[in-house]
Amino acid sequence: MIGPKITKEKVKTIIDEKFIKVFDLQFEEGRHYFNATRRDLDNLASIKDDEEFKKMVPDAVSCVVVVDDGDESKLLLSYEYRYPAGRFLLGVPAGLVDPEDKDTESPVITTAIREIREETGIEVDESKDKIFVINPLLFSSPGLTDESNALVGVVLKGNDLSKLTQSGAEGQECFDGFALIDKAKAKELLKTGVDDRGHYYSVYTWAALMCFVGDMWK
Repeated sequence: MIGPKITKEKVKTIIDEKFIKVFDLQFEEGRHYFNATRRDLDNLASIKDDEEFKKMVPDAVSCVVVVDDGDESKLLLSYEYRYPAGRFLLGVPAGLVDPEDKDTESPVITTAIREIREETGIEVDESKDKIFVINPLLFSSPGLTDESNALVGVVLKGNDLSKLTQSGAEGQECFDGFALIDKAKAKELLKTGVDDRGHYYSVYTWAALMCFVGDMWK
């Protein structure tokens, strides 16, 4: 089955702000679907052909950071204030892919290294630490937006965690501490569906927990 084809000529701009845009995808005469996105009109997923779609760079990167000290591995999470939710939520180091990142050999790896440095103070050392792509592009909620994240795995070996810091937060970013959790705790968080503060968390936190307990990082 072939769905309706959306071309650039069928897209109408509703909102065009720096950090959010809304487009009306007029996929048939008199029928509309709205897309809230970070992307410009020329870069919308809906108007890409199959080859362009397959080569698309995600909007952001979420990192599954595992501390492997040779004894018991732990997943590194943190509490970040999420404005739409109105509270600090348990999450992973994450951030947008910058325009200059797209010119590097691996935009998502470049973004991951930068975001981990800014949000944890850790400098990933590719000569001893392991960094790899778990999933190149995941849509966040394709019924509402074409925004997407790559999942990048990072295994830290022998890093000094006493120097963890959130002082590198930029712009509207606001943090409230770290959470180093073992596999038993990760399973508990998956089972209860809330963090230790009783708050729900994002789907990318859920994905990181699943990757951790499923040993996808090994």
